[in-house]
Amino acid sequence: MSDEKPQIGSIVWRDLTVPDAENVKNFYCNVVGWKATPHKMGEYHDFDIKTPNGDETVAGICHARGPNANMPPQWMVYVNVEDVDASAKRCTELGGHVIDGPREMGSNRFCVIQDPAGAVLALVS
Repeated sequence: MSDEKPQIGSIVWRDLTVPDAENVKNFYCNVVGWKATPHKMGEYHDFDIKTPNGDETVAGICHARGPNANMPPQWMVYVNVEDVDASAKRCTELGGHVIDGPREMGSNRFCVIQDPAGAVLALVS
């Protein structure tokens, strides 16, 4: 994500967190034509997923380890909100569930919510 503040309600990121990011990264690179570059996460690497020409990072594929161990294994979209904590509280008040967070992610704060129908979404501010 860039340092510029995106509009509230806009989708600002996409990623996938799975137990075996290496194999899943290879799967998508072969199926979609994406390129992947390692993204250092301390003791291991996740992956920046780039367009076929390698010019633009469009997503991430991450290992379900450490702080990402609770992330569901599905493509996650991240929506910019004004206040992650307030949105997480409102989620539970309206019958949803907070799966992970709210917590820090770099210079941002985020959480993963599940709506009453079972769909998940990440919120970030």
